Amino acid sequence: MKKILILVLMLGGFSLQASDLKLDASHSRIGFKVPHLMISSVYGNFNNFHGDFKYDEKKGTFSDFQVSIDPSSINTADPKRDKHLRGEDFFDVKKYSEIKFVSDKTIRAKKGGSELKGNLTMHGVTKEISLKVKFKGVMMDPWGNRHLILEISGTINRKDFGLNWNKSLDQGGVMVGDEVELIVEAQGVDK
Repeated sequence: MKKILILVLMLGGFSLQASDLKLDASHSRIGFKVPHLMISSVYGNFNNFHGDFKYDEKKGTFSDFQVSIDPSSINTADPKRDKHLRGEDFFDVKKYSEIKFVSDKTIRAKKGGSELKGNLTMHGVTKEISLKVKFKGVMMDPWGNRHLILEISGTINRKDFGLNWNKSLDQGGVMVGDEVELIVEAQGVDK
C-alpha cells in the first residue's frame, strides 16, 4: 500500500511539472478579419500551421511560443481572392513561404487574459507585436489526452509588413482596410 501511495504521489508530481505542448491543428484555428469596402469584413484562416509552447502547471505560466504558418494555405472561402492573396500583391508565397511568430516571454495563465509580446515575421519583415492570450482551461478528452485551450487575439497593420495593395473606391475610401484583427483558437496537447 505504501508503494502504491508513493507511485501515485510521484505520478501526480509529474503532472505539475512544466510540459512541452504542440498545437493540435485539427482543433485549432488561426484566423483573421479585415475590413472590406469600408463597411463590411472578410474573414479567413490558414489551413496549414504548426507550433509549440511550454506550460508550467505548478507556476501557472506559459512560455516559448513558436508558431509557423504556411501562407499558401490561406482560405477566405473565395478561390479567386485566395489566389490573389497568394500572389505578389499580398503574401507573395513563392518568395515568402512562411509566416512565423516567436516569443520567449513568460506570461501568467489568467482567465481574464495576459499580454504576450513576440516577433512576427511576415512578407520578409519582422516586427514586435502584442497579443492578448486568454486561458480557457484544461480538459481531458475521453481517451485520456490533456487539451489546454487558449484564445489569442490582436491587431496588426498589414502595411507594417509590406502588404500595401489596395484600390480606391468611387464613393471614397479603399477596398481593403489596413488593420487586420487576428483571431486564434488554440488547443495545446502534450508532445
